[in-house]
Amino acid sequence: MKAIEVNNLKKSFGELRAVDGVTFSVEQGEIFSLLGPNGAGKSTTISMLCGLLVPGEGEATIMGHSIVSEAEAAKSGLGVVPQDIALYPDLSARENLGFWGKMYGLRGAALKQRVAEVLEIIGLSDRQKDRVGTFSGGMKRRVNIGAALLHKPDVIIMDEPTVGIDPQSRRHILENVKELNQQGMTVLYTTHYMEEAAELSRTRAGNGAISNIAIMDKGRVIAYGTHDELIRMVGEETRIDLALSGEPASAPDLLAEWRSLPGVAKLDSTDGTICALVQDSNRVLPRLFETAARVGMRITSVNIQEPNLETVFLHLTGRALRD
Repeated sequence: MKAIEVNNLKKSFGELRAVDGVTFSVEQGEIFSLLGPNGAGKSTTISMLCGLLVPGEGEATIMGHSIVSEAEAAKSGLGVVPQDIALYPDLSARENLGFWGKMYGLRGAALKQRVAEVLEIIGLSDRQKDRVGTFSGGMKRRVNIGAALLHKPDVIIMDEPTVGIDPQSRRHILENVKELNQQGMTVLYTTHYMEEAAELSRTRAGNGAISNIAIMDKGRVIAYGTHDELIRMVGEETRIDLALSGEPASAPDLLAEWRSLPGVAKLDSTDGTICALVQDSNRVLPRLFETAARVGMRITSVNIQEPNLETVFLHLTGRALRD
């Protein structure tokens, strides 16, 4: 039985098709990353899985239970970490966890013990009596995660849990995710940070499950597989990011010439940065400089990257993942 199975989910808001036929599955014990830019449809997909939105079309199951016809059963084994902080700022960390524990049906000694365990997991035992309103953004995120763990769910869904926090807190959360997974928990993790999806996808679960990534864009899953499988989609192509100075009127002609150069597989210009996928950077880069000089433009910076998930996104969509 799959932990999560999604089949042709669709959701529209007026004329906007936010989710357009999304299909994927998550094995039990897997860390599954849903990667895509803001507006790709990740949060809408998650909202349907959590029961916050009713699918327009399609079906999904959580631990074998339909999110449509067996909504309560599907939600019972699910922990959800929403993108927005869902805590009471005037209560302490312990009081917040106690409140949410009661919502899950925990009482008495069992509740007290579980709250203590979760505080240890999220690394906030020493701050448990402090008001959440005094916490940093990263600490609030960790309490938010703790609230989703209280009832020991089979599956936890984390919707961009590291947005807007400091690097130290981000590192703590990622390590938490990997540790929870090692203990057997299935994790569905949405992010627009390529490096997070890459790191989590390389984590082999305690039960041996292989971690997969689905890349979303404009409401659709445009690529799906392990990290290595996705990288192989672009072969040996290298990404080169370039910045230019010079006569702006010459830029369109320059880009047209660059696209026609042998060895340039794809080229895109976004916010003043040119992203090129090339087959051999050692051969192509001198030609890029020569062509720029000929039309009166100057390359002011060059950043060469080996193939990664952003290269895959650029390869598939013609634009950078950060868009």
